[in-house]
Amino acid sequence: MEFKLDTRLWSTKARNLNPYVPGEQPKHDNLCKLNTNENPFPPSPKVAEAISEALSNQADQLRLYPAPESDDLKQALAEAYKLQVNQVFVGNGSDEVLALVFASFFLKERPLLSPDISYSFYPVYADTFGVELVSIPLREDFSIETNDYRQPCSGIIIANPNAPTGILLSLEAIDKLATEHPNAVVVIDEAYIDFADQAEVSAISLIDKHDNLLVTQTFSKSRSLAGLRVGMAFGNPSLIEALTRMKNSFNSYPLDRLAQAGALASVKDVAYFDETCQKVIELRQQLISDLSELGFSVLPSQANFVFARPEQGDAGEIAQALREQGVIVRYFNQPRISDYLRITVGTAEQNKRLIDALKQRVSA
Repeated sequence: MEFKLDTRLWSTKARNLNPYVPGEQPKHDNLCKLNTNENPFPPSPKVAEAISEALSNQADQLRLYPAPESDDLKQALAEAYKLQVNQVFVGNGSDEVLALVFASFFLKERPLLSPDISYSFYPVYADTFGVELVSIPLREDFSIETNDYRQPCSGIIIANPNAPTGILLSLEAIDKLATEHPNAVVVIDEAYIDFADQAEVSAISLIDKHDNLLVTQTFSKSRSLAGLRVGMAFGNPSLIEALTRMKNSFNSYPLDRLAQAGALASVKDVAYFDETCQKVIELRQQLISDLSELGFSVLPSQANFVFARPEQGDAGEIAQALREQGVIVRYFNQPRISDYLRITVGTAEQNKRLIDALKQRVSA
């Protein structure tokens, strides 16, 4: 019997929402999954050890609420990024952190500014919280021009490196944005920053200079913990306090005991973190080279994915052809980027399977 959706009991807000559509998580054997920017390498072995230890030695404590402020994890993050604890906030994945950011800082008379091509959850948050969002077009080469943001606003939110383009905005440009908008919160969403070629490109280095700068990051990408759901924000203590007040009015225990234990172990294993990030960078460089040889135009990515346009053929048709061979990539059927495919950097074996599938299509 077919189910008919009945919305008569829904609120007006729920009825009018256009929810975010996450990347597909298909369940098939022998699938080469390169569509959701997951890290191709497992998390630090110390993560599983920490969670196992918590289960075996402290299982009885699962009946108790976890530390509401994740104190040990925040202390470790503060030490890792050379910050004070009151400059660190953690939440249940960076998506929850970003939702709290929207609720805490952007519900004002002035609009929020964001690139027209960026993380597609931003318009969803704006719609959910009733925030006026003004989209600022990227330049023809998909770069961000800070002069385009010279208008009154309550805030600016930019993914850096941007998604889905992978292009990095310089620290000088971020510094300029924060300086020119002293009464607006400038949010730099650094989900992919750890895959940048250069060291010291995170806007965290500018936090002490700008009290209106907030930087968000996640354990999902560079730390291979998408399944654990841990995100964080770094900023002036006043910004962190606003997030904490909003969090405690919504979900006062966002991170469970096992998530806290696993994330803490990940932060402490610096050597493994550095090693796997470097591996992804090297694999990205090789993938860009291989795609270029096949006639793809690839944007200069600093993330764990590439944004590539085939010189011949339709991007949507190529995505479907790859799917039929068990290789899943992300295709966005929307203006300006419908000619591109977003391809996650996989293991050497996964990348080879992708390239081989593309070669078969070219030779067919």
